[in-house]
Amino acid sequence: MNHIKRKLENELKALLGSFPAVAIVGPRQCGKSTLALSHIEKLKAATRLDLEKPSDAQQLQTPELYLESQSDKLICLDEIQRVPELFPVMRSFIDDQNRNGVFLILGSASPDLLRQSSESLAGRIIYRELSPFLFSELFGNYSYKTLSSYWYRGGFPRSYLAKDDKMSLVWRKNFINTYLERDVPGIKPGMTKLNIQRLLKMLAHMQGQTANYSALGNSLGTSHHTVKNYIDLLAQTYMLRILPPMLANTKKRLVKSPKLYLRDTGILHALLDISGFEDLFSHPVFGASWESLCIENLIQEFEDWEACFYRSSQGHEMDLVLTRGKKRLAFEFKVSKSPKPEKGFWSAITTIRPDATYIMAPVEIMYPTKENVFVAGIQHISKIYDRHN
Repeated sequence: MNHIKRKLENELKALLGSFPAVAIVGPRQCGKSTLALSHIEKLKAATRLDLEKPSDAQQLQTPELYLESQSDKLICLDEIQRVPELFPVMRSFIDDQNRNGVFLILGSASPDLLRQSSESLAGRIIYRELSPFLFSELFGNYSYKTLSSYWYRGGFPRSYLAKDDKMSLVWRKNFINTYLERDVPGIKPGMTKLNIQRLLKMLAHMQGQTANYSALGNSLGTSHHTVKNYIDLLAQTYMLRILPPMLANTKKRLVKSPKLYLRDTGILHALLDISGFEDLFSHPVFGASWESLCIENLIQEFEDWEACFYRSSQGHEMDLVLTRGKKRLAFEFKVSKSPKPEKGFWSAITTIRPDATYIMAPVEIMYPTKENVFVAGIQHISKIYDRHN
């Protein structure tokens, strides 16, 4: 497959022209380095260090001297979370340079973790998240073959681009082991591989359900506080999506616990030992997997909107609500060619009062069912975004 253009590519040049430092963060192996190299190759003056390579890290033993030797270039620092002590030096260097486009930094930890070490770059840095492949980055139109492959394998480039489903599954299982052995102990010493592995398996079986920290803690033989810390870590390292409940100003009692989703469907399926799309089709997680696939694609497209879900104590529910200012959109997910919402869906619309509601299903054509209620496919997400921006 030829170079796959990422959504962030168009924005990166503008960001580097407006800020001294730009940070691209996201999970390991999602394509950050490829994106950075694609941009650097177009520049006359740029250099890149991979801080996980000893030979590259060695060049920063005397960081002030190294940075001064590269003062006329864009300096790309990959896996920056490995050397947080660089941030104060970077601040001084940025202030001396007095220009934009000084640093492009890449990190596999979340902005929350990076900011613990980058407070000194306040006002000098902007963060952007790079996710695994979005459907819109791979395909313009829907087909059963393209959707089923993307859905089963997920969006990690090496998983999606593997020669077959078997090799894709091998890669994903290896990725999970690498994550457990390297990323988790390196970020939070004391958290064991076994505990996180068991928790990930449990979360896979509970995909899309509301969090019950006490029940999870009892199953793991630990406290609900410890489980919450584990889950926060999984979210901060882009493995898990914590979707908060909508706290609407209504008279109805609302669910207050968040919903939990493993963010990449390929990782979800690997944790459940699902060996192909046909196995997924008959698996209990089938509907929840479709829901998480759509949620991730929507949230990444609507990155400047706030995301939550709505559920009342009476069972009235909307899977995803996106809000920006006075605009509000509602989304329901149905893994059916002929989706038929339940009564609670219409009650939720009455309470939420969105500008438009979309029932996301594996369909080829977007069509209306009632006023401001549409059935749409995953390939229509960009069109929906454009319609409401």
